[in-house]
Formats: sequence, structure tokens, C-alpha cells
Amino acid sequence: MNFQKLPFDTDTMLAGLKPWIECESPTFDPTAVDRMVDLAAYELAAIGAEIERIPGRMGFGGSVRARFPHRDFGKPGILISGHLDTVHPIGTLEKNPWRIENGRCYGPGIQDMKGGNYVSLEAIRQLILAGIETPLPITVLFTPDEEVGTPSTRELIEMEARKNKVVLVPEPARPDGGAVTGRYAIARFNVKTSGRPSHAGWALKDGRSAIAAMARKVLEIEAMTGEDCTFSVGVIHAGQWVNCVSSFCDAEVLSMAKRQKDLDHGVERMLALAGEENDVVIEVKRGVTRPVWEPDAGTMAVYELARDIAGEIGFNLSHASAGGGSDGNFTGALGIPTLDSIGVRGAGLHTLGEYIEVDSLVERAQLMAGLLLRLK
Repeated sequence: MNFQKLPFDTDTMLAGLKPWIECESPTFDPTAVDRMVDLAAYELAAIGAEIERIPGRMGFGGSVRARFPHRDFGKPGILISGHLDTVHPIGTLEKNPWRIENGRCYGPGIQDMKGGNYVSLEAIRQLILAGIETPLPITVLFTPDEEVGTPSTRELIEMEARKNKVVLVPEPARPDGGAVTGRYAIARFNVKTSGRPSHAGWALKDGRSAIAAMARKVLEIEAMTGEDCTFSVGVIHAGQWVNCVSSFCDAEVLSMAKRQKDLDHGVERMLALAGEENDVVIEVKRGVTRPVWEPDAGTMAVYELARDIAGEIGFNLSHASAGGGSDGNFTGALGIPTLDSIGVRGAGLHTLGEYIEVDSLVERAQLMAGLLLRLK
């Protein structure tokens, strides 16, 4: 059957997607993420998948793995890998509520990446309803912690990928609607300054402010950004009493590079910042890292197939390596053919204006269905 004849319906997909968006699931709220996993697990089970719930660890929510019936069940096939966590705290829905305006549908996490996840399930659903068995068995794995670097489920994703021939990642499409065939390396760091407390009113000079030291360090870190490697301070926590000189300050830093050797050099530069300055101790610890994923022949073959399918649908699917890590970093770096960012089109991810283009729902469902039908 021609995938373009599958009865994808925009209104039906919007109705199904709405509960996913209205189930807020910030990474650091495992209970909220588990509620979202419940929704997805039910949806997958209703389609006919064999469901396995995987408990969370390290303070994160759990995962769901779904395998669909197939004559080659258990043999290497297609892994659809996605995350159900978002960067938006509970309550964001009040600021960016579900709404459809001028061909756009808004809501927290709708672009990154609940829209792409839901479209993938819809593609599988329509294939099953049409009685079509894909050439390869399909596994879906949804995880809870991608937005913080996947510290608790990297091994799970990598092991699942190793059991399959191809990995499809329905992260949001690039700004031009294109796919991602490689990603830059990313490293996270935790920086702590430890000073000396004192009363900020009558003994200010006796103290050594951890906040002031961190402020100087932030400028130093961000000034290290160059063409080969970038550094950004995204989180700072410090202080409790305004009348106390702060004794501790914590910061989180993200570094990104197009080449692994540049990231490795960036890691060295960050770790070299540790020491002591003006009686303030500076500690730097390396956090989770995403390896460079460079496109290889296997990935490009999957992309060429996707481009042909897109052409049949009526749009051009470009490709590029990209910044902004995803779990495709892990699978692609393992040498497993991986096609990333084939999810919905939109803009504003990680902002209060996040939205998707409504007309991309059917387009991307067709793209996913076409890939599932033609990958062998």
C-alpha cells in the first residue's frame, strides 16, 4: 500500500496530541514525567504493542519500551527513540496554553518533542489498522531525562540501539524542515565557589563572597567561547540571606564543539579553572557528555531514502549536522545508522512561545510511515 493513502487526519491527530501537551512533564519532576509515560504506554498498548515499563533511577522518571508484533519479532529492526520530558516547569501551561492560531498549535513541549513522538505513534497505528506489516520489526523507546543530558538512560538507549538496524529520532525538524545526520559534541560542568561567610552589615570586609567570585568566573568562562568551542553558563544558585556574605555558589556550564578534539580541549580548559583565588576555592566537575556524531554511509543511506520519500510527499528534506544534543548523539556515535530531527516543524522550543506548524502533522506522519514501510 502507498503510505500516502493512509488516512492521516490533522484534526484527529490534534485531538490525540492535546492530552500529551496538557500533561506537563518537566525532567526534574519524576512523578509528572511518569504520568506522561502512563499516557504514552496506554497509547502504545492500545495500538497493540507489547509494553515494558522500566523503573526510573537517579531521581528521574521511568521509561517505556514497546515492541510491536512481527514475524521477525526479537530480530534487529527499527528503533524509534524519543524523550517525554520537557524543560518547562509545572504551570507553564498557564503561560503557553494549548491553542491553535494561524496554522500554529502552541503548548509546552509540543515541538520538543511530544509532537514528533505522537506523530510516530500515529504512523504505526495507521499501518496496523491498514493490516500492513513492515519489513522490519519496530521498537519504540521513550525516556525521561534527555533535557538534562540523559544521565540515567544512556545505557538503556545504547543497548536498545545495538539490537536494531536503524534508529529514527523524531526530534523537531531543523528551521528549514530538514533532518539531522550528525550532531556536535556536548559536555556539561558543575562549578562551585566556596568563600567565607560574614555579616554583610558590620563585618563585610571579613567575608569572601562566593557570588562575587562566581560572577568573575562566569565572565571568564563565557569569554573562552571561540569558533571551535562554545561555553555558556545557564544555571546559578547561591545565597539565602541578603545580610550574609555568601559562602557557596553553584553554577552549571554547557560546552559544545563540532569536533571531539575541540571538545576535549574545552574540557581541559574548564577543569583548569579549579583552584583558589582571593581565599575562595573554585571546584570544577565534569558532568554528562554527548559524543560527536559524524554522518557515515549507513546514516546517509537512511537519509537518502527519507529524501526520496519526502519528494513523493511534496517537500524537500535537507540534512546537516547540528548543535543541540539529542539521544541521536549516542546511537550515531555507535555507528548505528541514525536519522534525527524528522519530527514536526515549528519554532520556539524551550520558550514560552513554543509551537508547531499544524500542516506538518500529516506531512511528518507520512514521512515516518514511508520510512517504516521501506527500511529493510
